[in-house]
Amino acid sequence: MASLLEQLKQFSTVVADTGDFELIDQYKPVDATTNPSLILAAAQIDKYRGLVDDAVAYGKNSASSLEEKITATMEKLFVNFGVEILKIVPGRVSTEVDARLSFDTEAQIATAKRLIALYEEQGIKKERVLIKLSSTWEGIQAARHLEAEDGIHCNLTLLFSFVQAVACAEANVTLISPFVGRIRDWYKANACKADYEPKEDPGVSSVKKIYNYYKKFGYPTVVMGTSIRRIGDIQELAGLDLFTISPSLLEELKATNAPLTRKMSVQLAHASPVEKLSLSEQQFRWLFNENPMAVEKLSDGIRKFAADTIKLENLLKEKLVA
Repeated sequence: MASLLEQLKQFSTVVADTGDFELIDQYKPVDATTNPSLILAAAQIDKYRGLVDDAVAYGKNSASSLEEKITATMEKLFVNFGVEILKIVPGRVSTEVDARLSFDTEAQIATAKRLIALYEEQGIKKERVLIKLSSTWEGIQAARHLEAEDGIHCNLTLLFSFVQAVACAEANVTLISPFVGRIRDWYKANACKADYEPKEDPGVSSVKKIYNYYKKFGYPTVVMGTSIRRIGDIQELAGLDLFTISPSLLEELKATNAPLTRKMSVQLAHASPVEKLSLSEQQFRWLFNENPMAVEKLSDGIRKFAADTIKLENLLKEKLVA
């Protein structure tokens, strides 16, 4: 019998969630995704020192003030890792915009354009890059503009609620990344329940509802389940468009031989009872505010990515002023 990983690849696209190229190459995913936390970890590995040094040299020569040099170095470093990843995966890489810009639409648009320009300077077409933006109202509107006006494809991350997913679909974004495990974390911490079986897991249920909504009403936006931490999550969501999976779980899937049944499909989605929803900005903000889990987890995610961005900036600042 084929491993769970090989069976999953028949139903869904597998995306590696790491900045370590050797691990990506080992599991042969179609796409890969990065974030500040992953780049911070990878940038401190000796074998990737050349990518860091190249970014620092670029930053030193591309701007005048130290703050501008740090920004230029950071963006070049993210692109350097993305370019190397694209030498391994046949599909796309996701590169994240600074989480501290999550509530500034224009700044997110400008950053996305600079990142794409850096990729194009190295011969990478924009079709192979997904720009990751936080699923704030401002991030979703930045994605709307980038998709429609610039042909830049976007991955909306830190997505914890149905209303965020609906707004992303209405903005015609390419891909969303709803967080399964982090939703479960909140309910475990706040509902006095030690754990959830996959069939009743609130994170799994949230992703199922979003997927069914998109497929039932014909939205082209695809769903990539993230924060996937256990085999049971994958078994319940088999057939989802994409999964982004950590190397440790990829290894577990590769080592496990058990039958995998497809649970998600367009046909099943059409039979779901979900109803169509249309949102104004005011409706979005109100409905999102009514979901304490989503409010808390989005804020927490932005803070954590921002904190790792600052750590990475400090690491690069030492090199810039040396």
